[in-house]
Formats: sequence, structure tokens, C-alpha cells
Amino acid sequence: MYPSALHAEWLKIRTLRSQVVTLAVIPLVTLAFSVLAGRDASGDDPLFSAYFGVSFGQIAAVSFAANAMAAEFRDGALRTSLAAVPDRTRWFAAKATAIALPVLAVGLLTGALSLSTGDGLGWAESFRGAVGCGIYLTLMALLAAGLTAVLRSGVATLGIVVPFLLIVSFVVGDLSGTVADWFPDRAGQAVLHSDPPVDPWAGLSVTALWSGVALGAGVWRVGRRDA
Repeated sequence: MYPSALHAEWLKIRTLRSQVVTLAVIPLVTLAFSVLAGRDASGDDPLFSAYFGVSFGQIAAVSFAANAMAAEFRDGALRTSLAAVPDRTRWFAAKATAIALPVLAVGLLTGALSLSTGDGLGWAESFRGAVGCGIYLTLMALLAAGLTAVLRSGVATLGIVVPFLLIVSFVVGDLSGTVADWFPDRAGQAVLHSDPPVDPWAGLSVTALWSGVALGAGVWRVGRRDA
């Protein structure tokens, strides 16, 4: 049942041109901003210079996930989905997986392409950045998917997440050594720094915890509310 549910959820995403375009925007925006950052890079953090654009490319990943999940709460779509997959937890898992896999694939591609904008990077550092980029974008997308399931609105989710990523995290996040280092985006992006404020993989684990909480709240909300 799970493979068929996953296939059905992937078909919903693949047949929406706007969703496919949003996925394509992730590497385009990331590379564009990374190239611009590379021109003005001081050389203090060559890895983050190569991945600077991820701070903006993640908005596309978040938008993709929020819109994919929000589509279920419009025009009775969730009732149709649950008619095919009555187990709500299984359906939610299939939906989350259908969101995560394409973002992971695009994220890994983005991570590999972004290396071309960097200079003087070692093999180990490059590998960490490329793989970390893919994992980080996937976790942020899942966080958005879970929050959308809670709020039942993609607009509401983007209204919270986008200002947080572009304003709150940028402003507060510059205060290194504070609680800001454990924000989902700041912690996860540690893997994209040559000299991160926290252990890179521990930082990704923190982001995974944030995403797990959001997904847990989402599946609870779906199970408690009428379709």
C-alpha cells in the first residue's frame, strides 16, 4: 500500500507545472546568489561563499513543500486522498516522502553545482558542503510541510517561515554564541561553513529535530481534524 500511496502523491506533484518550476528555481537562485557573493568574498569562509545562495534558494524549497501540502486542504482534496489511503499516518508519510525525495535530489544537484562558484576548497570540505546542502534543503522543506499541515494553509506557513529566514534569522543570527545558533536554519547551515559555530552534523541534527517536531505536529493535526 505504501509504494502505491507514494506513487500517487508523486503524480500529484509532478503534474503541477508550478511545482516543477519551483523545484527548478532552487538551483538557479542558489547559484545566482553564490556567484554574486563570490565576487565580493573576503576569503575568510570560502565554503560558505560557495553556498551563500542557499539562504535564498531555500525559500523555493520551502515554497515547494508548503504548496504541495496545502493543495490537500483545498476543494476537498484530502477527502479524496484519504478515500484511497484511509490510514492517515500512512498517507501523511507518503506525502512527506513525495515532498522530500525530489527536494533531496535537487538539493544534491544544487550542492554539487555550487562548488563551481567556490575556490580553494578541499575534497572533504567540498563533499561535506555538497551532501550537507542536499540534506539541509530537504529538512527545511519537511519543516515547512509539517507546519503547513498544522496550519492547513500554505500562505500562512510562508507568511511565518519566509520573514523568519530572511529577516529574523539574519538579524539575530549574527550574534554568534547565542540561542540563534540553534535556529533550524542557522544550525543546519553550519555544515556549509569552513569554520562553523557548532559541529556541522550536530547542526543538521538540530534542524532534523525541528523538522521532526513539525512533522509530528502535522500528522497529529491531520489525524484530529476532519478532512
